[in-house]
Amino acid sequence: MELDDFTTFELNGWEQIAAAYKPRFGEVTKQSNGALLDALDVRAGTRFLDVATGPGYVAGVAASRGAQAVGVDFAQAMIDEATRAYPNVAFRRGSADALPFADGGFDAVGISFGLLHFSDPDEALAEAFRVLRSGAKVGFTVWSTPDRAVDFGIVLKAVETYGRLDVPLPSGPPFARFSDWRECERTLRAVGFVEPRMTEVSQILHTRAPETAFHMMLHGGVRMGAMLKAQTPEALASIEASVLEECAPYRNGDDIRVPMPCVLACATKP
Repeated sequence: MELDDFTTFELNGWEQIAAAYKPRFGEVTKQSNGALLDALDVRAGTRFLDVATGPGYVAGVAASRGAQAVGVDFAQAMIDEATRAYPNVAFRRGSADALPFADGGFDAVGISFGLLHFSDPDEALAEAFRVLRSGAKVGFTVWSTPDRAVDFGIVLKAVETYGRLDVPLPSGPPFARFSDWRECERTLRAVGFVEPRMTEVSQILHTRAPETAFHMMLHGGVRMGAMLKAQTPEALASIEASVLEECAPYRNGDDIRVPMPCVLACATKP
């Protein structure tokens, strides 16, 4: 694969933090797997492709339903994690914008929290369109806006107050582009899909103080992690303390449970 700067940045990041992702972001994103597969009508016999499979969560649940599940990811470290966890699922390395599959071979394609990590999400959706049969569905999940996915709002506010948001990172698509339901619909229709449907799925980030979303993003995320690691040590300490303080309304003793809902969008290939 010939990679642009943003894709190289993302790939290098995921190769390094694949194991750290699972107990952090992974424990949140798994909460919407069932809703994504329900929206795609994945059941026994469904030929299902999990794009940006990561640790293989969605493909694993699809296989437990009896689907013929395949997972693809550009990071070998993620493929290794997925294969260890789900040895009966077929996983292979590949790029979302150049899927290594023939036209029309799948009944459903799912992308769980992957679009924000692609340098060209429109091309990734076009590839999903290509590998789907007529009448089949694509579905994806992305984080809701920071005012609803509260931990993102808390961390970003702390960075804005005590550090810098404009740190030098490779240019990529807007992080919250598909948090906008209208943008989901516009993009899906532009690719060629019909009957787009969007909904919000509830999710909760559960941590134990003093750990918060700050630590989840610092150690388990690529773009957000890089932004935090680019802060000065003094700013980073202030950001960490501020995030813990802002979690007070969601705290019961050391137990912290913060809303982290996602947008679920799906559409049909005519």
